[in-house]
Amino acid sequence: MKALSYTRTLAWMLLMSIGFLSTATAQDNKASKKEEKAAQVTAMIEAQRFVFRPQSANPMRGRLIQLTTEYSVKVGKDTVVSDLPYFGRSFTAPIDPTKGGIQFNSTKFDYKVENIKKGWQITIKPSDVSDVQQFFLTVFTNGSASLQVTSTNRTPITFNGQVLERK
Repeated sequence: MKALSYTRTLAWMLLMSIGFLSTATAQDNKASKKEEKAAQVTAMIEAQRFVFRPQSANPMRGRLIQLTTEYSVKVGKDTVVSDLPYFGRSFTAPIDPTKGGIQFNSTKFDYKVENIKKGWQITIKPSDVSDVQQFFLTVFTNGSASLQVTSTNRTPITFNGQVLERK
């Protein structure tokens, strides 16, 4: 009877050890994937070559809007291309009604990166675009990002999304 009890105890301890090892291995894999993603995001930020894809827009006044169309801000060393929607209050009407969003191509801009605890704060100030004062992009090591757009003739708007590799 004692031998059966001893065998059950050994079997139970063996199963617990296997379970513990598989959990530890899964946690190691998860940690290594986080580190790999952080390295990819770091490389994109340092190379100044990435795309911000917003998934939601949060106007200063109003509610959060989930975006179903693909919008983007493409950042390169010599160009910033913005194709974003705008929801909010505008103080002047656009000259071209088809250009209602935040759409521009800029080749003259200031690009400043600051390290923060879990990522970066990037300030982009285009000098050849009249309506947009600055983009304030906060990027986290997991690739999630938040973009605040400050305009001359519009209320600020914030976008939440992901930073991806520019192809």
